[in-house]
Amino acid sequence: MNALTQMNRSGAMAGAGGISGTSPSVLSRKQKAAIVVRLMAAEGLKLPLSELSEDQQSQLTQAIGQLRLIDRDTLATVVAEFCDELEAVGLAFPGGLDGALSLLDGQISAATSTRLRRLASSASRADPWERISGLSSEVLLPVLEEESTEIGAVMLSKLSVAKAADLLGKLPGDKARRIAYAVSLTGNVAPDTVQRIGRALATQLDATPAKAFDTGPVERVGAILNYSAASTRDAVLKGLEEDDEVFADQVKKAIFTFANIPARIDPRDIPKVLRSVDQPRLVIALAGATGALAPSAEFILTNMSQRMAQSLRDEMEALGKVKEKEAEEAMGEIVAAIRELEAAGEIFLVAEDEE
Repeated sequence: MNALTQMNRSGAMAGAGGISGTSPSVLSRKQKAAIVVRLMAAEGLKLPLSELSEDQQSQLTQAIGQLRLIDRDTLATVVAEFCDELEAVGLAFPGGLDGALSLLDGQISAATSTRLRRLASSASRADPWERISGLSSEVLLPVLEEESTEIGAVMLSKLSVAKAADLLGKLPGDKARRIAYAVSLTGNVAPDTVQRIGRALATQLDATPAKAFDTGPVERVGAILNYSAASTRDAVLKGLEEDDEVFADQVKKAIFTFANIPARIDPRDIPKVLRSVDQPRLVIALAGATGALAPSAEFILTNMSQRMAQSLRDEMEALGKVKEKEAEEAMGEIVAAIRELEAAGEIFLVAEDEE
């Protein structure tokens, strides 16, 4: 595309009309670019010409309209020149601030990225819907929920069918129906209006402050308590209940401990979990699982081969009494293995409200 842009830049237009037998040296760079575009179109290839400036697009269109016939020798020479320019390119940059931000995504700070995107949004003439379409459903859903039905209808109409369907399915039924009906009324919306809506939405999305954390406070506290000692976990939860009972209840649901295994692990996933734990550590954890934790140990032993279960029972009996701290550390390793398998998508935890 860079080579085509160069060919479409400076140079006066050659005479219109038939050019059969014309020497390539007579053709302007814009006409050569027009020949390349016509050849690509004949081969069924569509170039991203919208990336050119409006002036360049206009001049290219005029050049195509003025050409008529090109002989094979001229065509071959123009194509060879185009290929030479392509081969001479050593490194291509994305072009524009938006392209640079996409290239550096994850490498510059979120605050810098947000500030530059605002600058790009106000200064760029690029289609704002291209940026909006590239955002995830999770980012777009809050905007769709807050905006009016008419704005939502325009927004869904500019997104891909798959993404629009995904967003529509996540809306409350009544609002989803209203927006779906409003889509049928967007046929007469002026293009300028659609662009203004796009720019406003892009500015709104860019103005959203960057989050310092990837997860919410409930998930973060739950994850910390997962790896805390039982005494610490119980003390913290008791304090949370006194300060904020609702938050404490949410944290309890986010916590996964050795005691939660029977309720939240599919029995079929137990062999997969056990493959991730060293057998000596498994024996210590099972031997130390007494009292309220005994059902978890029995659940693990029940959902493996009888032969292996009996072997583990024998080792547990030979091991005798296990120190509480050592048993808790071994149980923590089993919980950590479960969490890693869940994060990798190899197992799924059963929700507490599921039967």
